[in-house]
Amino acid sequence: MSVQEVNKHAVLPPIISRSDKDFLESIQRYIITETKRVGCNEEGPADEYYTIYRNVFDKVIDYVNAYKSILTSIKKEYDAFIETIKKGRRTAFYLHGKLKVLAAEPTALVYHQRRAVQLEAKIRIIENNSTAIQLQIDEMKQLRMEYDKKEVKLCASSRQLWKPIPGMTLQDSVNLEALNKHKQHLEDKYIKLKQDMSTEYVPAQKKADLDEEMIVLLNRRDIAENLNKDLKFRFNELISLGEYERAAYFAANSPKRILQNTGTMNKFKAVGKIRGKPLPLLLFFEAIFSTSQAFKRPINADLTMEGIKCGLSEERLDLVTHWITQEKLTFSEKAGDTIFAYGEQHTYYKAKCLALAQIIYNECGLHKKAILCLCKQGQFNEAMEHIHQSKDINIDDLIQLITACPQIDLIRCLTQERNGKPPILSFGLAVLHLFSVDMKEVGMSLLQEVSKGKKDVIEHLVMNDIFCSLEKWEEIANICLQNGFINLSNDIMSTLRSQAGVSEVSEDDTTNIMEHVFW
Repeated sequence: MSVQEVNKHAVLPPIISRSDKDFLESIQRYIITETKRVGCNEEGPADEYYTIYRNVFDKVIDYVNAYKSILTSIKKEYDAFIETIKKGRRTAFYLHGKLKVLAAEPTALVYHQRRAVQLEAKIRIIENNSTAIQLQIDEMKQLRMEYDKKEVKLCASSRQLWKPIPGMTLQDSVNLEALNKHKQHLEDKYIKLKQDMSTEYVPAQKKADLDEEMIVLLNRRDIAENLNKDLKFRFNELISLGEYERAAYFAANSPKRILQNTGTMNKFKAVGKIRGKPLPLLLFFEAIFSTSQAFKRPINADLTMEGIKCGLSEERLDLVTHWITQEKLTFSEKAGDTIFAYGEQHTYYKAKCLALAQIIYNECGLHKKAILCLCKQGQFNEAMEHIHQSKDINIDDLIQLITACPQIDLIRCLTQERNGKPPILSFGLAVLHLFSVDMKEVGMSLLQEVSKGKKDVIEHLVMNDIFCSLEKWEEIANICLQNGFINLSNDIMSTLRSQAGVSEVSEDDTTNIMEHVFW
C-alpha cells in the first residue's frame, strides 16, 4: 500500500491510560471547584485565578515525573515573569500619582503669580489712600492748633466771668434743681462713654496683634490641609493595593486622628467581605479602639456605635467586651440597646451582654435600664440599692420593671418592708397588674406564697397597703376565689369587713383602707 493511500485514512487519537484520565478529570474538577469558591471567572480577579492554576501546574509536575525538571524550570520562569508584571504595575501606579502631582505644579505657579500681581496692585492702592488720609489728618491738626491759640487769646483778653452751659437755657442755668439734673445726666453719659471705651473700642496695637495671630492660624491651617491631603493619598494607595490591615493602622495612628472619621469608615465598609480574610471594617475598628488610650479625647459616639455593631455582626463578642471594659470610648443609649438586643437573641451570651449593657447604661446615666439589666441577671439586692438611691423612679417605672422582668424574688423585694421603711410597690397593685397583662402564672405564684401565711400576716399586708383601695382588694379577693384560693379570699374579705366604720364592702365603695386613721 502506498503512502498516499495511508494518509487518506483518519489518524487514531493517542490512547490515554486509565490513571491519566482519572488525573485529568480530578484536575478539571479542582479548577471548577476553586474558581467557584473564590468567586473567580475567566477574566479575574487575577491573583486568585493565578494561584489556582499555579497549584494545578504543581500537581501536573508532581504527576509527570519524566518531565519534572523542565516543567519546574518553565514554571519558575513564568512565576518570575508574573512577579515582574506585578512589580511594574505597582511602580506604574506610584508614577501615575506622582505624574499627576507634577502636572498640577505649573497651573499652581500661574495662579500664585497672578495672585501676587493682584496683591501688589491692592497694596499700591492702600498706600495711596493712606498718604491722602495722613495729609488730611495733618491739616486738621494744624487747624486745631490755630483754633486753640485763638481761644487762649480770647479767654485772656475777656473779662467775662461766666459762659452759658451747653445744652441749658439761661433760666435753667440759675436753677439749682435743673443744674443737679443736668449734672446727673452728664455723669451718666460719662459712665456710658467709659464703658463703651472698654468694650466697643480696642487699641490699634491690639488689632495688629490679632492680625499677626490670624496669619499664624492661617499658616497652621494650610499646613494641616497639606498634611491631610498627603495622608489621604498614602491611605488611598494602601486601600487600592489591598493592604487593608496596614491601611487600618495607618488611619488609627494618623496625626491628630485626621483619618479617624466616618468617611474613612465608609471606605472600609465599601470593601465588604473577602473570602478567607478578616473583615476590613473590623480591622479598622480594632486599630482605632486599640490606640484610643493614647489620645486625650475618646472615640466619638458614632464610631463607637458602628464598631460595636460590626463586632457583634462578626460574632466577636470577645472584642466588644474588651473595647467596652478597657478602651476609651463614648457610649450612648443606642449602643447599650444594641448589646441588650444581641443578648436576647443569643441566650448563650445573655449574661455577658446584660453586664456590658449595664456598664453602658450607667455611663450614660440611664438608671432605669441599668436596674433592668441587674434584675435580669438576678442581682435583686443591687437593683434595690440602685432604686433607693435614684430619685426619678416612680410606681409606674416599677410596674414596667416587673412586666419586663416578672420574677417572684424581684416582686418580693419590691413589696416587702426594707430597713423599717414601707415597701416601695403595692402588693395588691402588682397582683392586679400581673393578671391584667396575661401573666397569670406569676400572679398565681404570688398568691400561693401569701396563702401560706397566717391570718395576721394577711391582715398586716392589707392594712399597710396604702396605695390599694377597698375596691381593688375586693377585686383581688374575687381573683383568689376564682383561682382556688378560697381561704385567702375569705381572710381578705374578713379583714376588709373588720375595718372601723365599714360593715359591707360594695362595688361602689372607693374608700381608702387607711381612711379611718384620718378621722
